[in-house]
Amino acid sequence: MSNSTIQKNDFKATDLNLDGFHNDYKVADINLADLGEKNMSLNMKNLLTHLHHPHSVKDYQGDEDPSAVKISEYWGKKPKQLKNPKISFEFFPPRSDAAKKSLKEVHRKLSSINPEYFSVTFGALGSSQNATFDTIVNLSKDTKIPITPHLTCVGTNKKQVTNLLDEYIIQGVNQVMVLKGDAPNAIVKKGDFEYANEMVKFIKENYENIDILVAAYPEKHPHSNCVGKDIDFFVNKVNSGATRAVTQYFYNIDAYFSFVDEVQKLGVDIPIIPGIMPITNYDNTINFSKNCGAEIPSWILNRLKLYRSDAKSLKEFGEDVVSEMCLKLKENGVNSFHFYCMNKDEPALSLSKKLYL
Repeated sequence: MSNSTIQKNDFKATDLNLDGFHNDYKVADINLADLGEKNMSLNMKNLLTHLHHPHSVKDYQGDEDPSAVKISEYWGKKPKQLKNPKISFEFFPPRSDAAKKSLKEVHRKLSSINPEYFSVTFGALGSSQNATFDTIVNLSKDTKIPITPHLTCVGTNKKQVTNLLDEYIIQGVNQVMVLKGDAPNAIVKKGDFEYANEMVKFIKENYENIDILVAAYPEKHPHSNCVGKDIDFFVNKVNSGATRAVTQYFYNIDAYFSFVDEVQKLGVDIPIIPGIMPITNYDNTINFSKNCGAEIPSWILNRLKLYRSDAKSLKEFGEDVVSEMCLKLKENGVNSFHFYCMNKDEPALSLSKKLYL
């Protein structure tokens, strides 16, 4: 979705549980109000002018040299060079029969836009691992769209990883997301992987046809005291064999572009895909962001407080904010988006469709 240092942590929003940090995020039982029809009009252009990145096109990125920037598909390309965006959605394993049935319907609706892949989170130890596998098997029956399982290091040994990957390959999986994860309250034994880069290296050495995603933290890992070390740890995962990265969610796009700039200077040449968290609920947004270290700009926070008791207005405002942020990212060359949809089709589906316009 804990330990006390960035070296020992690698988690994202949906790998948290409601009581703290992640085993897997128990959101299936949250009763969020249905998305209401819009009842107000907001002039978001005035509110979001600061989101323009001042360095969207650099003078050495001419049309005649499209490979000038190694992460060219995601950053630094002019809008006219962009293809249709690549969209992906993240689920967590449902617990109850009702939640499983609901996720099947959500999966069906999100499949309508033919996303690049779905991903399913993975908890440390115990039944949550089986729940991830069962969820992937269950959803794979309905579509040929790839599904990417999450793997966490805590308490996991090499034999477990090998057995699980062999089973996933049988299910058609060709990509995994590797995270450090947080230790549960009572851990039985230490696994073979202390840090995420160690599992990345192990998988890369033994499964050359498996693509490996890792996490990135544009606004600093919540348990880190040093942004520079954050970047070094990320580069270490990339050098160990990661082929793509997905960021923790953010609401400040300058943090994303700054992070990409920094890691490019250190030779990183893999796609870094922004993670997008829709805003639909005041308390959830505040709590998730606090746990994940995601900054909520004051102008957004002030309006969330204003609409705290007005669910329809809050959801409208939240959708406008996230939609404008995604469009600004797209205008500045980003062409892939990973939505933390919280096992809901909306507003992630509507936000995704706007990116195709």
